[in-house]
Amino acid sequence: MSLNKVILIGNVGKDPEVRYFDSGSAVANFPMATSERGYTLANGTVVPERTEWHNIVVRRDQVAFVEKWVKKGSGVYVEGKIRTRTYDDPSGSRRYITEIHADRVEFYNTGGGRREEGQRTSATATAGPQEGSFGMPSFQQPQAPRTSSFTETSDADDLPF
Repeated sequence: MSLNKVILIGNVGKDPEVRYFDSGSAVANFPMATSERGYTLANGTVVPERTEWHNIVVRRDQVAFVEKWVKKGSGVYVEGKIRTRTYDDPSGSRRYITEIHADRVEFYNTGGGRREEGQRTSATATAGPQEGSFGMPSFQQPQAPRTSSFTETSDADDLPF
């Protein structure tokens, strides 16, 4: 396992920028925000929410997916490696840029919305393509009818997680 491997879950900050080269290869870049929730310490000190911005670089077969589906605000899971590069700006100062070179990019529900009291989600038992998150096709397997004898209650809404 590589020591510089990272996994990030967050939201895309702006639509990806995709560049194509004469060789037929392509690269996509986009900023991604990850946030740590704020909290209050036992002594009353308030620690505010903290957001970090990451530069994501995507190459090879992942570029087509990113170009077609990933948009500003998308919740994504990114797995990749940390790379730092340097350059000298016009004034002669050395600049450092840290990027995440993604090996894997997937959609992820970052849980931005909270479920309202009494609201339930249900699975549809169909086998054909349907519009999923972000207009992306998704497939659901048919489900066998339930035959258990217990009744479903809302006790799960009282769980602390």
